[in-house]
Amino acid sequence: MNMESAGAGPSLAPRDATNSDVTTTAAETLYKVLGDNQKSFHGGSGKWAKGRWRSVKPPLGACAHGLHLCREGDLLTWLGPTIWLAEAGGERIDQSDKIVVERARIVEKLATWNERTARLFACDCAERTLPLFEKHNSNDKRPRRAIETARRFADGQASREELAAVWDAARSAAVWDAARSAAWSAARSAAWDAARSAAVWDAAWAAVWAAAWDAARSAARSAAGDAAGDAERQWQTARLMAYLRGEA
Repeated sequence: MNMESAGAGPSLAPRDATNSDVTTTAAETLYKVLGDNQKSFHGGSGKWAKGRWRSVKPPLGACAHGLHLCREGDLLTWLGPTIWLAEAGGERIDQSDKIVVERARIVEKLATWNERTARLFACDCAERTLPLFEKHNSNDKRPRRAIETARRFADGQASREELAAVWDAARSAAVWDAARSAAWSAARSAAWDAARSAAVWDAAWAAVWAAAWDAARSAARSAAGDAAGDAERQWQTARLMAYLRGEA
């Protein structure tokens, strides 16, 4: 996917792909998620330079042609190693998980998003599923120990070997319990989606998240399960923004 995301600054009103009129609105904060060295991370190509505008020629096409940015509610889907505030201009298409624009530039890297805060955010998300898991498995503390160890690892108080060992145990517990209930599965799936996205510095850790929770995602089919997942993602977005603002 040709994903491009960006940060704060003036932007244009949402526009329909078939509407050539563009209306200016009040400023909104936009974000650009990039990899190391300011290179595109979710598809696309090239390197972004702070303060320098990039542009494409219309017509725009989502996932095909354009510069892709994130609004606040989109970030969970597109987390990566670095997050930048950005500005946008020209034509714009709004989609459910991103915007596509004609012109964009990055203006400020968020120092509050780093390996430590990404790991702690992942732990916060996963930790919220513990009451659901432990309700059915009161004596199984493997997921809890895994989260506690991951927090200590983020603060330099646990080794990578310790982290790998506890997550291997937690994965076994999670997969065994994958089909317990739609609500549990939805909340857990949402938590691990966020955690997996945040685990961008550690491919092995990301694989553990993925293996444990892909099964849970397929279980969250009911309306109650979908509602639980939506509510959890709203909480995750608020928690993520607290980290980005330096409030967590």
